[in-house]
Amino acid sequence: MAVQQTTARQASLPARGRPKRSKGLLFFMYTLITLTVIGIAGLGWFFLSSSGSNVRYMMADTLITTQHRDWAKYLIGSDELQKRVEAYWKRFDEMGEEKDKGFVKLDTDPPVSAVSTVEHPPKKELVTIEPISGPNFKGQLVTISDPKKLRIAVPDKAGKGEKVSSMVKRTGAILGVNGGGFIDPNWEGNGFQPEGVVMSGGKIFYNDRGMNGTVNVVGIDKEGRMIAGKYKVSELVKMGVQEAVSFSPRFIVNGVGQIKNQADGWGIAPRTCMAQTEDGSILFAVIDGRQKHSLGATLYDIQEIFLAHGAITAANLDGGSSTVLVHNNEIINKPSSEYGERYLPTAWLLFDHPETAPIKNVWEGLDISKIDPSKW
Repeated sequence: MAVQQTTARQASLPARGRPKRSKGLLFFMYTLITLTVIGIAGLGWFFLSSSGSNVRYMMADTLITTQHRDWAKYLIGSDELQKRVEAYWKRFDEMGEEKDKGFVKLDTDPPVSAVSTVEHPPKKELVTIEPISGPNFKGQLVTISDPKKLRIAVPDKAGKGEKVSSMVKRTGAILGVNGGGFIDPNWEGNGFQPEGVVMSGGKIFYNDRGMNGTVNVVGIDKEGRMIAGKYKVSELVKMGVQEAVSFSPRFIVNGVGQIKNQADGWGIAPRTCMAQTEDGSILFAVIDGRQKHSLGATLYDIQEIFLAHGAITAANLDGGSSTVLVHNNEIINKPSSEYGERYLPTAWLLFDHPETAPIKNVWEGLDISKIDPSKW
């Protein structure tokens, strides 16, 4: 009798185990089906809905500004990628064509006589730096009270670009910010060959367009007025432009923002941008990106910051892994390049006495058509 009872209990064990296995299998199946449905719904939202498409195109624009531009085709397709890049450059050219209406009022007060009782406002600090931030980014806003204290610096030796921190230390500058664009094969270039035009101290250092060629520039004229937009090189000379590099777009024109919304802001990335306020002060926005503490900003983000600080004119400078801010021989921001600070052909440097800055034309006498920007 005892044997029979034991056998019955043993026989009943698998029977109690079966429901547990069945429940586990059913839970797994339900989970798999739920995730599949969510995944399909998510893909439907991502590719078919208006809000999902906005996110998708924002991601594509972000990739377009990196060395992985081709990856954007997996989000929007190869044809759409090509169309989008071409549309951006066309739009950037259009944004550079409107003429400046002269809203910036530079400090041109007449000299005060010895008997005058006119009181002058206290002298502004030459440079101030304050933190700025948004939902996805952190960075620094630099204010330069005297635009004539800025110079475009270039590398000291031919064949390779120079780090901004090196330019600052070598020339004795107070502050340095990366400048214009350059030829950068596979995003691994040596940083020596600029694009467009480079002017420093009122002289043309580099010009690959000819005097009648047009170029998008960011510069400062002899009166201290910021010049940005599309010009012939010969026009820049006639206008008395002293310092200039090439990049685009100009996105604040005569106090009006040109970028309509975030979706029009050319993706999320590290940014370096320049602006001028009505009193002539120069602003630099330097935004970290592609890092945990700061993903990056759109040009719309920067436009809103500049407008809030009274910008009349604003333009984009080279950003991405080139973005860097150096003050008192220290790098203030966190460059996004895994290799650290990049070698560059141009930088905006601030001096107490810019007329004595040791800046020479490193491209003088070179045949620029024979420069190899990939050779280190």
